[in-house]
Amino acid sequence: MTDIIWLVAGAALGIVLGLVVMRLIVTSSQKKAQHTAESLVEDAKKQAEALRREADIEAKDKALKYKQEVESENKERLREIRAAENRVSQREESLDRRVESLDAREHQLSSLQGDIEHRERELEEAQDEVRQSLERVAGMTPSEAKRELLDTLKDDVARESAAIIRDAEMRTKAEADKHAREILSVAIQRVAADHSAENTVSTVAIPSDDLKGRIIGREGRNIRSFEQLTGTNLIIDDTPECVTISCFDPIRREIARVTMENLVADGRIHPARIEEMHGKATDLVNQRVQEAGEQASFDAGIHDLHPELVRTLGRLRYRTSFGQNVLNHSLEVAYLAGVMASELGLDPYPATRAGLLHDLGKALPHEVQGSHAVLGADLARRFGEKPEIVHAIEAHHEDVEPNTVLDVLIQAADAISAARPGARKESLDTYVKRLEALEEIANAHNGVERTFAIQAGREVRVMVAPDVIDDAKSTVLAHDIAQQIESELQYPGQVKVVVVRESRAVDYAK
Repeated sequence: MTDIIWLVAGAALGIVLGLVVMRLIVTSSQKKAQHTAESLVEDAKKQAEALRREADIEAKDKALKYKQEVESENKERLREIRAAENRVSQREESLDRRVESLDAREHQLSSLQGDIEHRERELEEAQDEVRQSLERVAGMTPSEAKRELLDTLKDDVARESAAIIRDAEMRTKAEADKHAREILSVAIQRVAADHSAENTVSTVAIPSDDLKGRIIGREGRNIRSFEQLTGTNLIIDDTPECVTISCFDPIRREIARVTMENLVADGRIHPARIEEMHGKATDLVNQRVQEAGEQASFDAGIHDLHPELVRTLGRLRYRTSFGQNVLNHSLEVAYLAGVMASELGLDPYPATRAGLLHDLGKALPHEVQGSHAVLGADLARRFGEKPEIVHAIEAHHEDVEPNTVLDVLIQAADAISAARPGARKESLDTYVKRLEALEEIANAHNGVERTFAIQAGREVRVMVAPDVIDDAKSTVLAHDIAQQIESELQYPGQVKVVVVRESRAVDYAK
């Protein structure tokens, strides 16, 4: 029992001693840690103080450097300001000197002006004296002398202008005629066009006159149905074995012609059959229009036309102008323009294209108002043609001013195709009126005795009084008449004006 107590007491004493030892160790560790912390704080304070001193020194250096830079800039600005002030002062001195000089000149000019006015008065007096002396010597007033001088100058100017016009025309013709003839002759020779153009047909032959009654129908129902469907007028008169179809639209007239031919060939004529044949004829004519446009573009070598332009071009097959088929005319213009462009060293493709499309406006319905050149240009522009092609189409009748070589080529080719022998025909009334207008224009000029329009109106011969019109005035008169004809009349090709002045010396032997 005693042993157990001693063991317990020993254990308790060991525990107490362990706790004391541990407390001593902890106390020692705390003192060490505190000492270490104090040393670290002291080192940090020293380092912070060193950094603060370095920052102060660096800030002072930067401030000193900035101050030096500012002082340097201020010194430079002061130098510039002083230099500017010196320049301003120099300019002020220069202006002062100029003002003084101007004042001196103004004073001098004032004195000179007084002298000039005095001299002008003296000159006027001298001129009055000379004028009075001239009037006494010449026996004419100033207005009479001026009028006589102007008349003399007018005659001299007329002679000189006539000589200049004659020389200019001779030089121009000598330089241009040869080359122009070569180009035109080559173009015309290479275009093998027929002299007679196809005309649209509006008369349908029938086997016998008995068929006319069937065409008219009971109480005229067949002819009414035919005219309503086709939009044409059917004329049935005493002309043997034919009926006439009348319509301002050649496409409609062609459809009506094909319809009537099919009805005559079939023999069955009644409203339902007329409607059926009209539908077939419409399809057939539309197909022919498309084929004609495609063939024309193929013949001209133009393969990228818009389909609508091809169809419009094909409609020209049934259009005529002064009896000339417009589609054939367009092909001729395309060929001629292409050849002339090649002869001039230009690209023939744009000229051929513009020539083929130049009369597109004639294919549009009559209800569309406007010049066919402008309408054709609008149509070509709408379907993607190039601006130079559109302008050439619009300018070929000078609805707009031609300003390129292509415009002039299309004008020339159009005139050649229209003016060649047999290309066009015109009514007798139009022909006579044109001849009378040519003679009236020439007879209206002073000094003209008689005028003769010859060669179908392509030449005008003007007989003048030799005592009124001299050789110089003859040239001026021919030029004036040609200009007036060009501005007032419309005609194919060109009109030649020939002024004839004849002097005769007559005497008698007695």
